[in-house]
Amino acid sequence: MNIFYKAYCRAYQGVFRLAMPVLGIRVPELLQGENSVRKLPAFIKSKGISNILIVTVKPLLGMLAGLKEELEKAGIQYAIYDDTVVNPTIDNVEEALALYKKNRCEGIIAFGGGSAMDCAKGVGARIARPDKTMRQLGGLLKVGRKLPPLFAIPTTAGTGSEATVTAVITDSASHEKYNINDPHLVPPYAVLDPVLTKSLPKELTSTTGMDALTHAVEAFIGRSNTKETEKYALDAVKLIFENLKKAYDNGNDLVVRNNMQLAAFYAGIAFTRAYVGYVHALAHRLGGRYGTPHGLANAVLLPHVLELFGESAHKRLAILADAVGIDGATEAEKAKKFISAIREMNEYMGIPTKIKGIKEEDIPGMVRSALKEAHPLYPVPKLLGPEELSAMYYAIKE
Repeated sequence: MNIFYKAYCRAYQGVFRLAMPVLGIRVPELLQGENSVRKLPAFIKSKGISNILIVTVKPLLGMLAGLKEELEKAGIQYAIYDDTVVNPTIDNVEEALALYKKNRCEGIIAFGGGSAMDCAKGVGARIARPDKTMRQLGGLLKVGRKLPPLFAIPTTAGTGSEATVTAVITDSASHEKYNINDPHLVPPYAVLDPVLTKSLPKELTSTTGMDALTHAVEAFIGRSNTKETEKYALDAVKLIFENLKKAYDNGNDLVVRNNMQLAAFYAGIAFTRAYVGYVHALAHRLGGRYGTPHGLANAVLLPHVLELFGESAHKRLAILADAVGIDGATEAEKAKKFISAIREMNEYMGIPTKIKGIKEEDIPGMVRSALKEAHPLYPVPKLLGPEELSAMYYAIKE
């Protein structure tokens, strides 16, 4: 990479690090604990809202029974948009927006994982900025206006979307993903109810948990940390190492499920202020092009990218190793053992080492797109070029 472009990237990141406190990113107000989702309708009513849109996915409709019952008791009308897909599209956003307008809704409930959250945020952004298309909203600080009240109910413990400034929306025609980043996208309210994650299948428990780990690790090893983001990221990593395997083995353990929800929430707070890195930039291309679930792509890519950083990440990874009880004689040894521990977790939970369906002819375009997302914003430990990112796709190509 050109030395002058590297200098530009670092200067750009430095400006955003300095500006971050000025942006005033909120931490969502929490309703937390077993069956807390049933308390939400009364809380919504207290905000003067009598008509709301629920954005979710079809497989979760059965889990809405308790929420719908309490909404009806509270006298709150609701409409449900349930056509959200794994990587939500512009069409999803526009369809949900039309339903919001048709039913004269006054707020939005996002019920589900990252897909439902992203779609709901996209709807809110379009309501706030009816003068802009989803494509025009892609990028940094393009919303700039208050969204309708947004209540986030995660049913996975991974994305941390209930605490982030980000929504990722896919153009189904071009397969391009649009990252919308704006402080107004942080939901003002979130519900962490461990009961909702009890029925989460093992393969989703594992990959969403590794998604949260990726958020925390990329935030921690990046160069835009603060004491606040370091603490949130460290706490998230410790909770994940202590609880993810247990959640995978016994999904009915509500204490463990609660801890994983907190980990995802903390990781979300950390990376929405300290950003992510190349793992996400690469993973977003796999999701947009092939529909690869985001958590799975992150889990497979994470150890490869950490190894590629080499000694530039050793000091920070060694701190994470210390935090989870991994010893070593040197920082390099601790870092390598930490990466090995990530691989071991993946193997324990049956996460593959390769991604099916990657086509060699797609790799150059995906690399260009990944670099466009990553540069100049992501404050990674080491700036990489197209050859190095290409190698990552070849390393995980089945």
